[in-house]
Amino acid sequence: MKAVMSDTGKPKKITSAKAAKPAPEPRRRGGSARSVADMLPDVGRAAFRRFGFVQSSVVSRWPEIVGERYAKLSVPESIRFPQGARADGVLTLLVEGAHGTMLQHVAPTIIERVNRFFGYSAVARIVIRQGTCAAPAPVSRVAPPSLKPVPVDLGDSLRTVADPELRACLESLAGALVATTGAPILMSGDGDR
Repeated sequence: MKAVMSDTGKPKKITSAKAAKPAPEPRRRGGSARSVADMLPDVGRAAFRRFGFVQSSVVSRWPEIVGERYAKLSVPESIRFPQGARADGVLTLLVEGAHGTMLQHVAPTIIERVNRFFGYSAVARIVIRQGTCAAPAPVSRVAPPSLKPVPVDLGDSLRTVADPELRACLESLAGALVATTGAPILMSGDGDR
């Protein structure tokens, strides 16, 4: 190595040229399209963790885990684990009305189902808190077709149908056809078969 004098009068060492780093590859932008359902667990993860849930799917899939009967009466509130562990936790359930006693009797079954969902012994016991569970979302009802009277020319042809149930269905169909304008709309979401 050679020593060269710097501006301050002290010797300065000259080192060999550093190895050139390869330029980083440009980050690929965009990528493939992702569905909103794939991104929702990421969005809710922080909020669910704040309230004690390791997996948000426990809340969203509660009816699948415990069954419709118990899901109507209870809602998982939190899962608390011992310090530094992810097993043998305490599941807190919010239970509707006086159903807490019944859920105490089926607690071993609920613990078994939750642990089966996690795939390991995540819950060791259940704490039941009495409160009001959120009411299930009301099922949207389809509005009935227009109540316009069936045209006279269609009514005469329907009078010859002997079966009263078939006649009622045909009248309903005729009324729906009269009420619509334009091309028919497929409600089932199925394409052409």
